[in-house]
Amino acid sequence: MSAETPAVPGQFTRRRLQFRAWRGTRPFWAGLFVLLGGLPIAYFPYANLQIGHLTLAMATTAGAGSLIIGVLLVVLGISLWFQKHVRTFAGVAAILLALVSIPVSNIGGFLIGFLLALIGGAMAVSWAPGTPPESEPAQQDTTAAGGSPKGLDPDTTVLKPVRDDAEVGKSNDLSGTSPANGANGRHSAG
Repeated sequence: MSAETPAVPGQFTRRRLQFRAWRGTRPFWAGLFVLLGGLPIAYFPYANLQIGHLTLAMATTAGAGSLIIGVLLVVLGISLWFQKHVRTFAGVAAILLALVSIPVSNIGGFLIGFLLALIGGAMAVSWAPGTPPESEPAQQDTTAAGGSPKGLDPDTTVLKPVRDDAEVGKSNDLSGTSPANGANGRHSAG
């Protein structure tokens, strides 16, 4: 294949464009952040860290609470992908669960899960669906005789006088608070 031969879009390109179109119609990144925020919150209380022959268990008394918060965040993240109409509820629930995870599960998964869930929840609450592009209406013929453009007012060349002799010299203060009325510019409350 030479550099001048146009590439035929294959299966990968078509699927990538389909995924891009699907991703643009829903709060995808908010769901991803919420889902990724639930993983460390659920994992760290049950993790065993091995350093040589030393095993460091991070099990806490609130392990079940951490697991519940983590699983709920994962479910909320997936629901943001597939049920975009629950974005406000899922975003607020993700923010609340992230805040609850601070005292319950090792400072919210060592702040990693907390921050991911908090940012994802905020993104879900602030996401709004885009409006589809409007098609432009058909243009009407706006040319007059001889090819010159039509105007809205046929008599635009004549300027009409605006002066009214009865109104000359009168104040145009409609509020009644001018110093001439003795009100000194202040409104009275009654």
